Amino acid sequence: MSVASVRQAVRRSVAGLPREFWWLWTSTLINRMGAFVATFLALYLTLDRGYSAVYAGLVAALHGLGGVISSLGAGVMADRLGRRPTLLIAQLSTAVTVALLGFMEHPVAVAAVAFLVGMTSTASRPAVQAMMADIVAPEDRVRAFALNYWAINLGFAFSSLAAGLVAEHSYLIGFLGEAALTLACALLVFWKLPESRPEPTAGADGAVADEDPVSLMTVLRDRRYMGVVFLSFLMAFVFMQHSVALPVAMGADGFSPGDYGTVIAVNGVLIVALQIPVTRFIEHRDPRTLLTFSALLAGYGFGLTAFAGSVGVYALTIVVWTLAEIINSPTQMGLVVRLSPAQGRGRYQGMFTLSWPAAALVAPLAGGWLIDRYGADTLWATCAVVGTVAAAGYWLLMRDLPAAEAGTGQAAAPAEQPEAAAREAEPAAV
Repeated sequence: MSVASVRQAVRRSVAGLPREFWWLWTSTLINRMGAFVATFLALYLTLDRGYSAVYAGLVAALHGLGGVISSLGAGVMADRLGRRPTLLIAQLSTAVTVALLGFMEHPVAVAAVAFLVGMTSTASRPAVQAMMADIVAPEDRVRAFALNYWAINLGFAFSSLAAGLVAEHSYLIGFLGEAALTLACALLVFWKLPESRPEPTAGADGAVADEDPVSLMTVLRDRRYMGVVFLSFLMAFVFMQHSVALPVAMGADGFSPGDYGTVIAVNGVLIVALQIPVTRFIEHRDPRTLLTFSALLAGYGFGLTAFAGSVGVYALTIVVWTLAEIINSPTQMGLVVRLSPAQGRGRYQGMFTLSWPAAALVAPLAGGWLIDRYGADTLWATCAVVGTVAAAGYWLLMRDLPAAEAGTGQAAAPAEQPEAAAREAEPAAV
C-alpha cells in the first residue's frame, strides 16, 4: 500500500467529524496517557508498600466499587447539570484524589482514597459518551466511538510503558503525573468544549413542548435497553479474564511474567493497528450480525485458551478475542446511543457504564474461584458458554428492532438540532 493510499484512508476515517469531537478525543487520549494508578496500583501496594496480595485485591475491589456507585450518579448529573460541568467536576476531583492517594500511608486511608479515586475517575465516562452522542451525527457515531476507543488503547499503551519507567524511580511521581494530566484534561474541557446537552424541544408556538421525564426508573423499565446492559456485562465478564485469570493460568503452566507480557501486548498492538480500518468496514453493516458474531468470537477466543500450550498459541487466542473487542465496542456503543432518548442520555450512559465496573468486581472473583475449584480449562469453557449466551441474547434482543429505530435511534428527534450543528462544523485534526 502506497503512502498516498494510506493518507487517503486516514483522511476518510477522520473526515466529517466536528471540531468539538476532536477536542473531546484529545482529552480522552491525554487522560489515558496518564493512567498510572489503574496500571500499577497492585504493584505499588505489594512491592513498594509491602502489603499483602489479599489487601491489594481488596483495594482494587474498592476502586471498582467506587466506579459502580458513581456511574449512575454521574449519569444523572450529566442530564441535570450538563455534560461539561459533570466532566469538570469529575476530572478536578480525580486530579485531587489521585494526588492524595500517593501520600496516604495508613492501610485504611489508602483503601478509602482508592475508593474515592474509583468514584471520581469513572464519573467522567457517562458525560463523555453522552457528549459524543450529542455532537456527532447518527451516521458517524460508530466511527466516532471507534476512534475514541482507539485513543483509549493508544494512550493506555503509552501509559503502561511510561508508568513502568516512572515506577523504577518513584511511584509518587506517577501519582502526581496522573493528577497533572487529569488537570490538563479539565482545563481543555473548560477552554474548548461548549455544553452539548440538547435543549427541550420547542413547539410551533415557541413554547417548550411537554416531554416525558427521564429518570433512572425510566431506564430500568426499558427492557430492551437493560437487556443490552446485561449483555454488555456478560461481554465484559469474558474480556476481563485476561487481566487475572490468564496470567494465573499461564503461570500455572510454567510460563513467565515476561511471556504473559509478550502475548498480552498483541491485544494493544492489534487494536491500534486494526481498529480504524475494521471500523470503516463494519460501520454501516447490520449491528445485530456484528454483535452476535463478536460475542461468539470473544467466547470461543477465550475458550481456545484451554488448548494453548505455547506462547504462539496463547497469542493466537488473543488475536481471536481482540478482533471481537474491535468489532463489539464501537458497534455496541452505537446501539446504546440509538436506544437512548436525547434528554436522558446521561442516565442511559451511566447505566451502561455500570456494566463494566460491575464485571470488574465479579470477573476476577468468579475466574479465581473456577480455577481453584475446577481448573483453568473449566473457566475457558465457561467463557465459551457465556459468549454463546451473549450471542443468542443479541440475536433475540434485536430481532424486532424497527428499521427507523435502528438507523436513527429512539427519541432521536430532540437531538436533531445539535446534531445538525455538528454536521455543519468543519472537521479539525488536533
